[in-house]
Amino acid sequence: MSHSSELIAGDIAGYLKAHEHKGLLRFITCGSVDDGKSTLIGRLLFESKLLFEDQLAAIEADSKKFGTQGNDIDFALLVDGLAAEREQGITIDVAYRFFSTDKRKFIVADTPGHEQYTRNMVTGASTADAAILMVDARQGILTQTRRHSFLMSLIGIRHIVVAINKMDLVDHSKVRYDEIVDAYLVFAKQLGLEAITFIPMSALKGDNVTEHGHHMPWYHGPTLMAYLETIEVDEERLQRLPFRMPVQWVNRPNLDFRGFTGMISSGRVKPGDAIRVQPSGKCSAIKRIYTFDGDLEEAIAGQSVTLLLEDEIDISRGDVISGVEQPAEIADQFETTLVWMHEQPLLPGRPYLMKLGTQTVSATVTDIKYQVNVNTLEHTAAKQLDLNGIGVCTLSLSQPVAFDAYRDNQDTGGFILIDRMTHNTVGAGMLHFALRRSQNIHMQHVDIDKQARALTKNQKPAVLWLTGLSGAGKSTIANRVEKKLHAAGQHTYLLDGDNVRHGLNRDLGFTDADRVENIRRVGEVAKLMVDAGLIVLTAFISPFRSERQLARDLVEDGEFIEIFVDTPLEVAEERDTKGLYKKARRGELKNFTGIDSAYEAPETPELRIDTTHLGEEEAADAIIELLRHRQIIA
Repeated sequence: MSHSSELIAGDIAGYLKAHEHKGLLRFITCGSVDDGKSTLIGRLLFESKLLFEDQLAAIEADSKKFGTQGNDIDFALLVDGLAAEREQGITIDVAYRFFSTDKRKFIVADTPGHEQYTRNMVTGASTADAAILMVDARQGILTQTRRHSFLMSLIGIRHIVVAINKMDLVDHSKVRYDEIVDAYLVFAKQLGLEAITFIPMSALKGDNVTEHGHHMPWYHGPTLMAYLETIEVDEERLQRLPFRMPVQWVNRPNLDFRGFTGMISSGRVKPGDAIRVQPSGKCSAIKRIYTFDGDLEEAIAGQSVTLLLEDEIDISRGDVISGVEQPAEIADQFETTLVWMHEQPLLPGRPYLMKLGTQTVSATVTDIKYQVNVNTLEHTAAKQLDLNGIGVCTLSLSQPVAFDAYRDNQDTGGFILIDRMTHNTVGAGMLHFALRRSQNIHMQHVDIDKQARALTKNQKPAVLWLTGLSGAGKSTIANRVEKKLHAAGQHTYLLDGDNVRHGLNRDLGFTDADRVENIRRVGEVAKLMVDAGLIVLTAFISPFRSERQLARDLVEDGEFIEIFVDTPLEVAEERDTKGLYKKARRGELKNFTGIDSAYEAPETPELRIDTTHLGEEEAADAIIELLRHRQIIA
């Protein structure tokens, strides 16, 4: 919505032309629960005369039904659109509003204050030029205030307003205002935040929002709207950076046209400019810059274009076209800062998908160097990151990618992590730098490969991954299968859960994090044995689908056979040859699968063995038959 203007009635063409050339400021409101973020945005819209009469009538009616201000208008309801938000009086989702004044256009994101929805705040802040951090004058600096401030420093928001709200509830006290300012400046100094403006206000009453109120004569700074209208937004900053364009689409409508389409994330480019394609490193030059409206003589950051090159080189979605003099870096291991945004914790070793620009690759957090305490900014040791946890981590990718450090380019240095099973976004991060070892360690070529090794054994290499509850019969069945294969002259090796924990994994316990690492190591060992041409049998509970998928992804298609030894919990407990279930029931054995730790049953295993109907010999025969059917053995 646009502000009311006399030009609309008198000179609509002049109004539209003036409106078209206004600058745009993106900003967010953030802070703790019930600090007045939605009320502030509603007040901005109301005071700027940005509401139609029917909207005012609707909000007056909703205020009587849902409002928290008695007979007065509850401006928060202009923004809190979800029914759950209105019932609870909090913001859950990110609400975006567009408005304008005579001087500038605005897009504001009202982000949630509740700790549970911190991830939504990260989403809203990712594209913001400025932030309004709301502080309740009665409450002062809270944990969520510190968390949001820390996130703003990570994301790189350069202009911050600390709006000390609800001054009417502390009698407009300058003493209270000064106390909060002093406390926040101490914390901000630790974060390195510098461009901070403090404004005392009452969003509900309108003091210092669009006009100075008479209740705080001691304040001589700008109103919030005056600050937002005059804040300097360096719109040319991205244009001054080195040229980057992540390729989103290979445009090939016919045999005579082959272009590469994407949005320029930084820099500028002209026909004739030399470019380098990352991560391949191939070079060419720009032949044409094509758009729907015709060719351009120059393209700049923020424009979506199709680039035609002088040479026919192989470019795919996810590649980054860079300037040849300052190309993007290439690496597959990084130090990162990661904000975890899911109820299920981040566990090192678990595989995720990482989306960086238009690139999507497999990624694993190999190590959490430390977690940051948002209250004290202390670095603490951590084996996992829980919801809203912030940690500095080591990230390893399945293949090299083109990137820039986040501090230099947010588009090519910021990423998200996606759960491989649910495809939910679970984390957001910032790349700091490539690890030196990623540049110095390379795969060594060998002349004898997996096929050659398997050929001498007259078999195809494979992993038979037996999974199921403790007591299901995995080890017994795997042992019987190996005996049959050995008798038939096949070359095998059996990796058993208990045996491996006596050696390779003796340092691991049974927490979720240790279980993930246990299976990661076993998967890597199984991969090496498959490369040796062996048929590898594994007998592990392996309770999590993600880790079983990780083991599957380590080998080629058709080489991983998941065998679900399906035994009901009550049957497994009856067997309990090791007495483990009894200990778990008595509370003597923590994190025991099926009792106080979850087991995620396979959804589409290659073979399901129901041990309530099949005995050891029949189960082994079923696996041997499957191997013959897949031509792994003759």
